[in-house]
Amino acid sequence: MIKNFFLALALLIITFSCKKEQYFYIEGFAQGTTYHITYKGKENYARQISQILKDFDRSLSVYLDSSIISRVNRNDSTVVLDSMFVRIFNKSKEVYDKSNGLFDITVAPLVEAWGFLKDTTIHHDSAHIKELLEYVGMNKIKMVNNKMVNNKIVNNKIVKQNPKIKLDVNAIAQGYSVDIVSEFLDKEGSENYLVEIGGELRAKGQNPKDKKWCIGVDKPEDTNQVSGEDLQTIMELTGKSVSTSGNYRKFFIENGVKYSHTINPFTGFPAKNNLLSATIIADECITADAYATACMVGGLEKSKQLLKEIKGIDGYLVYSDSTGAFKVYTTPGAEKLVVEQK
Repeated sequence: MIKNFFLALALLIITFSCKKEQYFYIEGFAQGTTYHITYKGKENYARQISQILKDFDRSLSVYLDSSIISRVNRNDSTVVLDSMFVRIFNKSKEVYDKSNGLFDITVAPLVEAWGFLKDTTIHHDSAHIKELLEYVGMNKIKMVNNKMVNNKIVNNKIVKQNPKIKLDVNAIAQGYSVDIVSEFLDKEGSENYLVEIGGELRAKGQNPKDKKWCIGVDKPEDTNQVSGEDLQTIMELTGKSVSTSGNYRKFFIENGVKYSHTINPFTGFPAKNNLLSATIIADECITADAYATACMVGGLEKSKQLLKEIKGIDGYLVYSDSTGAFKVYTTPGAEKLVVEQK
């Protein structure tokens, strides 16, 4: 009987150790958008990934009243920052500094004024916008860790110059969520995957056909509202992340004027220039996402300058010339990835 027990145990161990890897496909909804994940592994991680994204929202979603970022915005003195918040804050400050303020997560009051956050009423007259600019600028906030502030020990807290300062990480959060899911797959030993959340993505290894992953960049036209329906270009990707920001999906028209969701932190108004979309390639999606937004705020010439100055990023920029025709600016690194130009 003991012999049979050990024989059964040995067979069980062999069965699990010899479990063959296969490609899994997972899709779902998170952060008000969809996600699609393809990876090679031994198990289906749909439940674990769903939980990761729920935990992410509990930290960084401005649409969840109980999230850490919402409590920071309400100046809740009891809130303690978690590792996700700390990481996204540090990256935001890094890109804020390197982009000379083009990327700024303190634009939340402006985003609210323009009606791009939940339960907000549009209030964007010039006088009001000018008033709100007093609460914008990452130089007006800091994160402290085990430091004395007003004779109190503060551990992982946000300190604001003005309590009316609020944070909005929507311009970087989806890219970061891609990284978190990818890092989970890395930890589980997956060598081949494509993680896509809300259009931001990260690729590793090869696809099920043993080739590099093919990704499409949407043509930045107002009528192109379905992702993947009308493509500007197709790229081959592996070992990199890609994020695209544009002014052709999230916008509203008022009195015949188009207002995009990308807010210029210097003027307080939606960014207005001839740059139609910015696709940024980087190792981490959090980096690509942040710089894609910085480019859309800065416009074509400032974007070109950023792409020259910042190490580790490449870009594919679509803009309109003086006649309204589509033009493309591509860095050498991004150009190598292009396999089909539409």
